[in-house]
Amino acid sequence: MRALTFKRYGKAPEIGFADVPRPTLKADEILVQVHAVGLNPIDNMIPTGMFKPVLHFQLPATLGSDLAGIVTEVGRHVTRFKPGDAVFASIFDLGTGSLAEFAVVPESAAAPKPSNLDFIQAASIPMVGLTSWQVLKERLKLRAGQKIFIPAGSGGIGTFAIQLAKHLGATVGTTTSTGNVQLVSGLGADEIVDYKKQDFDKVLQGYDTVLGTIRGDAIEKSLGILKPGAKIVSIVGPLDTAFARARHLNFVLKFVFGLMSRRIKLLARKRDISYLFHFVRPDGAQLNEIRLLLEAELIRPVIDKVFPFDQAKEALAYLAQGRSRGKLVIQLK
Repeated sequence: MRALTFKRYGKAPEIGFADVPRPTLKADEILVQVHAVGLNPIDNMIPTGMFKPVLHFQLPATLGSDLAGIVTEVGRHVTRFKPGDAVFASIFDLGTGSLAEFAVVPESAAAPKPSNLDFIQAASIPMVGLTSWQVLKERLKLRAGQKIFIPAGSGGIGTFAIQLAKHLGATVGTTTSTGNVQLVSGLGADEIVDYKKQDFDKVLQGYDTVLGTIRGDAIEKSLGILKPGAKIVSIVGPLDTAFARARHLNFVLKFVFGLMSRRIKLLARKRDISYLFHFVRPDGAQLNEIRLLLEAELIRPVIDKVFPFDQAKEALAYLAQGRSRGKLVIQLK
């Protein structure tokens, strides 16, 4: 089968199309004929080797994490799906990729495709949906009446997280460029800062939580808009010791990640604020809960561009520019 792979880590990962064997199933897995793949920034980061100590691939490895498609075969222990079912899933952090004609998905990672979405729309959801769900509901325990800051509101995470936060009853602040103010307003954002005109930490105040989505000094700057007792959960780093312990990493990595997060944790502690790093995990049960919100039209997918499979490398290059409004999707079928 045809797949988009990378051969090595580093500045020259040799990303390109290759003919690879169709994957074989374990007892608890399903084989999916992939119709569409949603792209995420991590797809560009993995080949650089940035996450090599954490994410393990056998090279050459297939790129991609999110998918939507049709089940063609099921393992002998699978009970929730049968051939012909339409599903969507994230296989991030499972040692395999989705940018291929067929993909193996653990039964526990898959959910029925939302009935009101096509495959392209469904493929745009899994990682941003699961990340938003796990951060807002599990880590932040966001409640009605709280204020949450979700920067980069027009991006893939931002467009989903704003909608989920509003569904949970929160007040949402965000940043975006002038041309995207109407988009994020339409998604439900209450306080919108045009970052080309103002600094968000000079405008916003009294927030209870932050979903960290921007690298650089944005996490430190967000401390200034938070109340004492508030929480920051970052999905972009710095990584911390708790993350290393949760993944049973060695002492050296625990020490390194502790150093990486030392400054932000000290600054946060001085203001009685807690800092956590979150790494999304596949979860079919949560994806099914998200499916119900999509079918009820309480959340809608936001898609910038759709690329054919042949232009997957061009799509990754476009993603790397960081200018997309919502998600980029690769169409295979």
